[in-house]
Amino acid sequence: MKAEIGIIGGSGLYSMPGFEAHEEIAVETPWGSPSDPYVVGTLSGRRVAFLARHGRGHRISPSELNFRANIYGMKALGVERIVSLSAVGSLKLEHKPLDFVIPDQFFDRTRGRVSTFFGEGFVAHISFAHPICPQLSETVYEACREQGVTAKKGGTYLCMEGPAFSTLAESNVYRSWGMDVIGMTNLQEAKLAREAEICYVTAAMVTDYDCWHEDHDAVTVADIIGNLTKNAGNAAKVVAAAVAAIPASRDCKCGSALSHALLTDPKTVPETTLRKLDLLVRKYFV
Repeated sequence: MKAEIGIIGGSGLYSMPGFEAHEEIAVETPWGSPSDPYVVGTLSGRRVAFLARHGRGHRISPSELNFRANIYGMKALGVERIVSLSAVGSLKLEHKPLDFVIPDQFFDRTRGRVSTFFGEGFVAHISFAHPICPQLSETVYEACREQGVTAKKGGTYLCMEGPAFSTLAESNVYRSWGMDVIGMTNLQEAKLAREAEICYVTAAMVTDYDCWHEDHDAVTVADIIGNLTKNAGNAAKVVAAAVAAIPASRDCKCGSALSHALLTDPKTVPETTLRKLDLLVRKYFV
Protein backbone atom coordinates (compact mmCIF):
# COMPACT_ATOMS: atom_id res chain seq x y z
CA MET A 1 0.00 0.00 0.00
CA LYS A 2 1.45 3.36 -1.05
CA ALA A 3 1.23 6.85 0.46
CA GLU A 4 2.17 10.33 -0.78
CA ILE A 5 2.44 12.20 2.52
CA GLY A 6 4.16 11.09 5.72
CA ILE A 7 3.30 12.24 9.23
CA ILE A 8 5.75 11.63 12.08
CA GLY A 9 4.17 12.03 15.50
CA GLY A 10 6.38 12.95 18.44
CA SER A 11 5.87 12.89 22.19
CA GLY A 12 2.16 12.67 23.01
CA LEU A 13 1.19 11.86 19.41
CA TYR A 14 0.94 8.14 18.88
CA SER A 15 -1.99 8.10 16.48
CA MET A 16 -3.68 10.48 14.05
CA PRO A 17 -7.46 11.03 14.34
CA GLY A 18 -9.43 11.24 11.11
CA PHE A 19 -7.84 8.37 9.21
CA GLU A 20 -10.17 6.41 6.95
CA ALA A 21 -9.68 2.85 5.67
CA HIS A 22 -6.31 2.58 7.36
CA GLU A 23 -4.15 -0.44 7.96
CA GLU A 24 -0.83 -1.14 9.63
CA ILE A 25 2.20 -1.97 7.51
CA ALA A 26 5.45 -3.28 8.96
CA VAL A 27 8.38 -2.20 6.77
CA GLU A 28 11.81 -3.81 6.98
CA THR A 29 14.71 -1.73 5.72
CA PRO A 30 18.44 -2.28 5.08
CA TRP A 31 18.94 -0.47 8.40
CA GLY A 32 16.53 -2.55 10.45
CA SER A 33 13.03 -1.86 11.71
CA PRO A 34 11.39 1.57 12.05
CA SER A 35 10.03 2.71 15.41
CA ASP A 36 6.59 1.18 14.82
CA PRO A 37 4.42 -0.16 12.01
CA TYR A 38 3.26 2.60 9.67
CA VAL A 39 -0.45 3.35 9.71
CA VAL A 40 -1.40 3.95 6.09
CA GLY A 41 -4.79 5.29 5.04
CA THR A 42 -6.71 8.31 3.81
CA LEU A 43 -6.73 11.68 5.55
CA SER A 44 -8.39 14.75 4.05
CA GLY A 45 -8.71 12.83 0.79
CA ARG A 46 -4.95 12.10 0.51
CA ARG A 47 -2.92 8.91 0.98
CA VAL A 48 -1.00 9.31 4.25
CA ALA A 49 1.44 7.18 6.25
CA PHE A 50 1.65 7.89 9.98
CA LEU A 51 4.58 6.82 12.18
CA ALA A 52 4.81 7.15 15.95
CA ARG A 53 8.41 8.35 16.29
CA HIS A 54 8.98 6.87 19.74
CA GLY A 55 6.70 3.87 19.20
CA ARG A 56 3.27 3.52 20.73
CA GLY A 57 3.62 3.67 24.47
CA HIS A 58 6.72 5.87 24.04
CA ARG A 59 9.26 3.05 24.25
CA ILE A 60 12.23 4.52 22.38
CA SER A 61 14.55 7.25 23.71
CA PRO A 62 15.67 10.02 21.30
CA SER A 63 19.24 8.66 21.31
CA GLU A 64 17.97 5.16 20.45
CA LEU A 65 15.83 6.10 17.45
CA ASN A 66 16.58 4.34 14.19
CA PHE A 67 16.29 7.49 12.08
CA ARG A 68 17.52 5.80 8.90
CA ALA A 69 14.90 3.07 9.10
CA ASN A 70 12.13 5.58 9.85
CA ILE A 71 12.88 7.78 6.83
CA TYR A 72 13.76 4.92 4.47
CA GLY A 73 10.45 3.26 5.36
CA MET A 74 8.61 6.41 4.33
CA LYS A 75 10.51 6.44 1.02
CA ALA A 76 9.67 2.77 0.45
CA LEU A 77 5.97 3.59 0.88
CA GLY A 78 6.19 6.26 -1.83
CA VAL A 79 6.13 9.29 0.48
CA GLU A 80 7.32 12.55 -1.11
CA ARG A 81 6.57 14.93 1.77
CA ILE A 82 6.93 14.57 5.55
CA VAL A 83 5.26 16.72 8.19
CA SER A 84 7.05 16.09 11.48
CA LEU A 85 5.37 16.97 14.78
CA SER A 86 7.68 17.47 17.74
CA ALA A 87 7.40 18.64 21.35
CA VAL A 88 9.95 21.37 22.14
CA GLY A 89 11.03 23.77 24.84
CA SER A 90 10.98 27.49 24.10
CA LEU A 91 14.17 29.54 24.33
CA LYS A 92 12.43 32.87 23.71
CA LEU A 93 9.69 34.56 25.72
CA GLU A 94 7.73 35.19 22.52
CA HIS A 95 7.26 31.45 21.90
CA LYS A 96 4.70 30.56 24.55
CA PRO A 97 3.58 27.11 25.67
CA LEU A 98 0.95 25.78 23.22
CA ASP A 99 2.35 27.92 20.38
CA PHE A 100 3.69 26.23 17.25
CA VAL A 101 7.04 27.20 15.71
CA ILE A 102 7.88 26.17 12.15
CA PRO A 103 11.68 26.49 12.11
CA ASP A 104 13.70 27.01 8.96
CA GLN A 105 17.09 26.22 10.52
CA PHE A 106 18.70 23.61 12.78
CA PHE A 107 21.70 23.65 15.10
CA ASP A 108 23.27 20.32 16.04
CA ARG A 109 24.24 19.55 19.63
CA THR A 110 23.90 15.77 19.37
CA ARG A 111 26.83 13.39 19.75
CA GLY A 112 27.64 10.53 17.40
CA ARG A 113 24.20 9.99 15.88
CA VAL A 114 24.13 8.57 12.36
CA SER A 115 22.46 11.06 10.02
CA THR A 116 23.31 9.79 6.54
CA PHE A 117 22.41 6.82 4.38
CA PHE A 118 25.76 7.04 2.62
CA GLY A 119 29.16 5.57 3.42
CA GLU A 120 30.54 2.05 2.94
CA GLY A 121 32.16 3.02 -0.35
CA PHE A 122 29.59 5.55 -1.57
CA VAL A 123 30.08 9.27 -0.82
CA ALA A 124 27.43 11.97 -1.14
CA HIS A 125 27.36 15.56 0.10
CA ILE A 126 23.88 17.10 0.03
CA SER A 127 23.23 20.82 0.22
CA PHE A 128 21.76 21.57 3.64
CA ALA A 129 22.00 25.35 3.94
CA HIS A 130 18.21 25.53 3.89
CA PRO A 131 17.06 22.30 5.58
CA ILE A 132 13.29 22.87 5.46
CA CYS A 133 11.14 22.69 2.33
CA PRO A 134 9.81 26.25 1.80
CA GLN A 135 6.65 25.08 0.02
CA LEU A 136 5.74 22.67 2.81
CA SER A 137 6.61 25.21 5.50
CA GLU A 138 4.23 27.75 4.02
CA THR A 139 1.46 25.14 3.77
CA VAL A 140 1.77 24.13 7.43
CA TYR A 141 1.97 27.76 8.57
CA GLU A 142 -1.21 28.64 6.69
CA ALA A 143 -2.91 25.56 8.17
CA CYS A 144 -2.04 26.82 11.66
CA ARG A 145 -3.55 30.22 10.88
CA GLU A 146 -6.65 28.62 9.41
CA GLN A 147 -7.16 26.51 12.54
CA GLY A 148 -6.56 29.38 14.96
CA VAL A 149 -3.26 28.01 16.28
CA THR A 150 -0.67 30.64 17.17
CA ALA A 151 2.37 29.93 15.01
CA LYS A 152 5.64 31.53 13.94
CA LYS A 153 7.25 30.67 10.61
CA GLY A 154 11.03 30.69 10.82
CA GLY A 155 13.57 30.32 13.59
CA THR A 156 16.20 27.85 14.71
CA TYR A 157 15.59 24.45 16.31
CA LEU A 158 18.52 23.40 18.51
CA CYS A 159 18.76 19.60 18.54
CA MET A 160 20.29 18.35 21.82
CA GLU A 161 21.27 14.81 22.72
CA GLY A 162 19.15 14.18 25.80
CA PRO A 163 17.45 12.31 27.29
CA ALA A 164 18.04 14.66 30.26
CA PHE A 165 16.82 18.21 29.83
CA SER A 166 19.28 21.14 29.71
CA THR A 167 21.24 22.55 32.59
CA LEU A 168 20.53 26.20 33.35
CA ALA A 169 23.97 27.14 32.00
CA GLU A 170 23.29 25.33 28.71
CA SER A 171 19.85 26.88 28.36
CA ASN A 172 21.24 30.39 28.87
CA VAL A 173 24.05 29.79 26.34
CA TYR A 174 21.54 28.58 23.74
CA ARG A 175 19.49 31.72 24.35
CA SER A 176 22.58 33.89 23.91
CA TRP A 177 23.13 32.20 20.53
CA GLY A 178 19.67 33.28 19.41
CA MET A 179 18.14 29.80 19.28
CA ASP A 180 14.33 29.65 19.24
CA VAL A 181 13.33 26.17 20.42
CA ILE A 182 15.07 23.07 21.75
CA GLY A 183 14.26 19.43 21.01
CA MET A 184 15.95 16.05 20.69
CA THR A 185 14.98 14.48 17.35
CA ASN A 186 14.36 16.54 14.24
CA LEU A 187 17.80 17.36 12.83
CA GLN A 188 18.57 13.76 11.85
CA GLU A 189 15.14 13.36 10.27
CA ALA A 190 15.66 16.50 8.19
CA LYS A 191 19.09 15.40 6.91
CA LEU A 192 17.94 11.93 5.99
CA ALA A 193 14.77 13.23 4.34
CA ARG A 194 16.93 15.52 2.20
CA GLU A 195 19.12 12.57 1.15
CA ALA A 196 15.94 10.62 0.35
CA GLU A 197 14.71 13.59 -1.71
CA ILE A 198 11.64 13.96 0.49
CA CYS A 199 10.28 17.39 1.39
CA TYR A 200 10.43 17.91 5.15
CA VAL A 201 8.98 20.38 7.66
CA THR A 202 8.87 20.46 11.45
CA ALA A 203 5.85 21.69 13.37
CA ALA A 204 7.50 22.31 16.74
CA MET A 205 4.89 22.37 19.49
CA VAL A 206 5.99 24.38 22.52
CA THR A 207 5.34 22.67 25.86
CA ASP A 208 7.47 24.77 28.23
CA TYR A 209 10.12 27.47 28.57
CA ASP A 210 12.95 25.01 29.17
CA CYS A 211 14.71 25.86 32.47
CA TRP A 212 15.88 29.45 31.79
CA HIS A 213 12.57 31.08 32.71
CA GLU A 214 12.16 31.99 36.37
CA ASP A 215 8.85 30.13 36.51
CA HIS A 216 10.24 27.09 34.68
CA ASP A 217 13.48 26.43 36.53
CA ALA A 218 12.64 22.77 36.96
CA VAL A 219 10.89 21.37 33.90
CA THR A 220 9.02 18.19 34.82
CA VAL A 221 7.54 15.44 32.70
CA ALA A 222 4.16 16.03 34.39
CA ASP A 223 4.14 19.68 33.28
CA ILE A 224 5.06 18.72 29.74
CA ILE A 225 2.47 15.94 29.50
CA GLY A 226 -0.30 18.41 30.34
CA ASN A 227 0.65 20.66 27.45
CA LEU A 228 1.31 17.69 25.16
CA THR A 229 -2.30 16.63 25.60
CA LYS A 230 -3.54 20.11 24.72
CA ASN A 231 -1.17 20.33 21.75
CA ALA A 232 -2.29 16.96 20.39
CA GLY A 233 -5.74 18.31 19.56
CA ASN A 234 -4.27 21.32 17.77
CA ALA A 235 -1.80 19.09 15.93
CA ALA A 236 -4.59 16.87 14.58
CA LYS A 237 -6.48 19.90 13.24
CA VAL A 238 -3.37 21.47 11.69
CA VAL A 239 -2.24 18.22 10.06
CA ALA A 240 -5.65 17.55 8.52
CA ALA A 241 -5.80 21.09 7.10
CA ALA A 242 -2.20 20.95 5.85
CA VAL A 243 -2.64 17.58 4.17
CA ALA A 244 -5.70 18.85 2.33
CA ALA A 245 -3.82 21.95 1.14
CA ILE A 246 -0.54 20.37 0.02
CA PRO A 247 -0.19 20.94 -3.74
CA ALA A 248 -0.30 17.86 -5.94
CA SER A 249 3.04 18.72 -7.56
CA ARG A 250 6.32 19.86 -6.04
CA ASP A 251 8.00 23.03 -7.29
CA CYS A 252 10.86 22.95 -4.75
CA LYS A 253 14.36 21.49 -5.14
CA CYS A 254 13.91 18.71 -2.56
CA GLY A 255 13.06 16.10 -5.19
CA SER A 256 16.44 16.48 -6.88
CA ALA A 257 18.68 16.89 -3.83
CA LEU A 258 21.06 14.13 -4.94
CA SER A 259 21.49 15.38 -8.50
CA HIS A 260 24.74 17.17 -7.68
CA ALA A 261 25.60 15.37 -4.44
CA LEU A 262 26.88 11.96 -5.58
CA LEU A 263 30.69 11.96 -5.77
CA THR A 264 31.63 8.31 -6.13
CA ASP A 265 32.00 6.66 -9.52
CA PRO A 266 29.15 4.10 -9.49
CA LYS A 267 31.47 1.52 -11.05
CA THR A 268 33.53 1.51 -7.86
CA VAL A 269 30.65 1.26 -5.37
CA PRO A 270 30.52 -2.15 -3.64
CA GLU A 271 27.53 -4.18 -4.80
CA THR A 272 26.21 -4.60 -1.26
CA THR A 273 26.21 -0.82 -0.74
CA LEU A 274 24.55 -0.18 -4.08
CA ARG A 275 21.79 -2.65 -3.22
CA LYS A 276 21.14 -0.87 0.09
CA LEU A 277 20.93 2.52 -1.62
CA ASP A 278 19.14 1.44 -4.79
CA LEU A 279 15.81 2.99 -3.76
CA LEU A 280 17.51 6.36 -3.28
CA VAL A 281 19.89 6.53 -6.23
CA ARG A 282 18.59 4.28 -9.00
CA LYS A 283 17.16 7.13 -11.06
CA TYR A 284 20.66 8.57 -11.39
CA PHE A 285 22.23 5.33 -12.60
CA VAL A 286 19.70 3.90 -15.07
